[in-house]
Amino acid sequence: MSIVVTGATGELGRLVVDALLATVPAGEIAAVVRDEKKAAPLAARGVELRVADYDRPETLAGAFRAGDRVLLISGSEVGRRVPQHTAVIDAAKAAGVAQLAYTGILGGPGADFRLADEHRATEELILASGLPYTFLRNGWYTENYTGNLGPVLEHGAVVANAGEGRVASATRADYAAAAAVAVTGEGHLNTAYELSGDTAWSLAEYAALLTEETGRKIAYNDVPAAVHQEILVGAGLPEGFAAILVDVDEAIGRGLLAGTSGDLARLIGRPTTPLATSVRAALAS
Repeated sequence: MSIVVTGATGELGRLVVDALLATVPAGEIAAVVRDEKKAAPLAARGVELRVADYDRPETLAGAFRAGDRVLLISGSEVGRRVPQHTAVIDAAKAAGVAQLAYTGILGGPGADFRLADEHRATEELILASGLPYTFLRNGWYTENYTGNLGPVLEHGAVVANAGEGRVASATRADYAAAAAVAVTGEGHLNTAYELSGDTAWSLAEYAALLTEETGRKIAYNDVPAAVHQEILVGAGLPEGFAAILVDVDEAIGRGLLAGTSGDLARLIGRPTTPLATSVRAALAS
């Protein structure tokens, strides 16, 4: 039996493996990866590599073993994730894995925005498979904001169409730590966790924090959805992806990413990372 992490060389996957290595012998961890060379640092740490591709179901036949605990990290290609995830679920069922954990989105069936569609569909597929499951419904990543500070600082403004909505974000490392707990501990089977930061904050508060930390005036410009779409496309984002981000902002305005269930802090055994800590780290780097 191994603890298997799919997408293990991605931004979240690498952090999950790091969290696992802090408590589990490397020989008990397997990483499902597309590019063996890219995963060489994991192999160097003693992690078993299993080469497979979400888009090539035949390669997944050897990715899992009976009794494995599997973390399916959702694919990053919006619009292609349902067939990709279906391939993983089918392979996991055929192998007889003991657990299939999945990184979905906060709100689960109640999340009605476009980015959530494929996550809802994947949860339904996992339930239909009959596999023992753990749904890790991740909220918004703090890095979605702090990882894009360049344009904000250049223009002196946080631009969005989220109104006065609030975001209970947490860092990727927080979510990764929770995933590691869910696939190593007991009592997590057939359970859904609503994972989010301890505190929900508004974009106006985020702009005020940036002002305080940089000593420069950073405004929050709340713009109509159509205007935000034009700005994002003008900045080089594909039109479809820009539309998804605009739709997420509208969901934030409706309060759909503001939930603070406390599940994340309880799983990781500590408070979630404060927004201010992430902002300071991003500015320092």
